[in-house]
Amino acid sequence: METALAEGIADIYGSVAPHLDERQRRVVLGAAAERLGYGGVAALSRATGVARNTIAQGARDAAGRPSGRVRAAGAGRPRLADRDPGLGADLRRLLEPDTAGDPMRFLLWTTLSTRALARELGELGHKVSQSTVGRMLGAMGYSLQANQKTYDKSDHPDRDAQFRHINALVAARVAAGEPVVSVDTKKKELVGNYKNAGREWSPANSPFLVEAHDFPSPDVPRALPYGVYDVAANAGWVSVGTDHDTSAFAAATIGSWWREMGKARYPAASKLLVCADGGGSNSARGWAWKFELAKLAATTGLEVTVAHLPPGTSKWNKIEHRMFSFISMNWRAKPLVSHEVVVKLISSTTTQAGLTIRCQLDTSPYPLGATYTDAQKAALPLVRDPFHGDWNYTLTPPET
Repeated sequence: METALAEGIADIYGSVAPHLDERQRRVVLGAAAERLGYGGVAALSRATGVARNTIAQGARDAAGRPSGRVRAAGAGRPRLADRDPGLGADLRRLLEPDTAGDPMRFLLWTTLSTRALARELGELGHKVSQSTVGRMLGAMGYSLQANQKTYDKSDHPDRDAQFRHINALVAARVAAGEPVVSVDTKKKELVGNYKNAGREWSPANSPFLVEAHDFPSPDVPRALPYGVYDVAANAGWVSVGTDHDTSAFAAATIGSWWREMGKARYPAASKLLVCADGGGSNSARGWAWKFELAKLAATTGLEVTVAHLPPGTSKWNKIEHRMFSFISMNWRAKPLVSHEVVVKLISSTTTQAGLTIRCQLDTSPYPLGATYTDAQKAALPLVRDPFHGDWNYTLTPPET
């Protein structure tokens, strides 16, 4: 009889248990065991598979006063902050903008994301996940604080055909082991205590204070980052200029990349493919850009082929979404107070896909207003492609 009653209670318990919390389940079984009398705890344990100690505790809970707690005070897994008392203090220290450890440490020059904070805490001996860091930041009164501009462009009827042309060129060059780079100028940045877009963890309602207006006089220094992104190697080079964003500066940056990174990575290369948008210092219509690339071809011995993206598609350039976007994320909400800060923030930019960037300051003068005669243009070693020669052309080195 006792066994039959226990099995009946077990059936009912199986139906209602999913709707009860831990304490309610043991109280129900404990009260039922008391009704069964002597041997009720053992019978229900056999019928339900619940431990005898749990049912016995449920009987004691049923006999006592109701409580809102599921577990007794102190029960359950200790909080990480209690098990690792130094964790909170180290997290606060890393978040301090003026005392973020040794100035040579990586974290000072990267965004204070939960992933970066968890990594730094791990190096300090704390075993903590980025989700736990996020919960701790919320409990400590931190939230994402804002420190955005958008624009649109038009289309071109030969856009798709040019993209297919570029893709074919890139695939052929990469397969042959020849270097392929995507180049562009990142937005000119004010150097000083000016607002930088984005949000970063900081004490709630305590954003970093910057200048109220960002319309400074012409003498306020600027940073002009020009980038070269190696498509196959997922590696980049950025020269931060201080003068003018000219074609000479753009070509000099490509030359720096070749000397410092490209030549060692592609020792047998005889050709270089440069993918660029169609405006600015690497303008498809600009003669200065072609003359500077001719100099580059002469000094490196490389055959330099250029493939311009169609008008209105500059944001499709590989460098934009594979390198520049991550630089912007890395320095979000950080005022670019000096050229050194700009260089270090760019150099410290990485991704989980393995992106690495080298960066240097270029203080050379790059004057505006270069002009060329018709005779100089005619003598330029320029070979235009049969398809859209205005977008696709090659500068050849002198014959040896």
